[in-house]
Amino acid sequence: MGFPLITHIEADRVALRPVAATDLPALLAINGDPQVTQFLPYATWLSLDDGAAWLARMEALGATGTGQQLVVVRRADAAVIGTLLLFKHDAGSQRLELGYVLARAHWGQGLMREALQAVCGQLFGTLGVRRIEAEVNPANVASCRLLTRVGFTLEGTLRQRWVGKGVAYDTHVFGCLSQEWPQGAIAGTPAPG
Repeated sequence: MGFPLITHIEADRVALRPVAATDLPALLAINGDPQVTQFLPYATWLSLDDGAAWLARMEALGATGTGQQLVVVRRADAAVIGTLLLFKHDAGSQRLELGYVLARAHWGQGLMREALQAVCGQLFGTLGVRRIEAEVNPANVASCRLLTRVGFTLEGTLRQRWVGKGVAYDTHVFGCLSQEWPQGAIAGTPAPG
């Protein structure tokens, strides 16, 4: 069974939808910022060609039936302000991983928290996912804090798990189980916090 595709999710201030080629100029502004891409496994975008190559990888991922790339849109003006990737879906184990990026101008405003709460509620609710995981570089303190606030548990650290941009780094592994997800947060209703 393939990944349960998401077509649209709304929270108070943000919405999520599948990425489109028309999003690349906005995503270039986000992924072209070295502070935003500091902890990402890919290089900072220098041009729309970098974005097109990234989009081709995301479309190939979607074609495997194991993931989906979403964009985070500010509801007030429909501006694309980030991305949220759902990947490594394992239907037999009812699990998947997620990753996310948010434009620096929107850090610290709770927008990605809303997006994560809405997506996790949908995944655990109507889409029947049992476990969601995220791997984060321990140096990315804000991302670690965000996952904890949303309801994920730090399950351990994998030493020198990845090499990114020429440097080996540790990875914190976070997980959340459907039975741990706050009641009322299922099916897209934001969790408290």
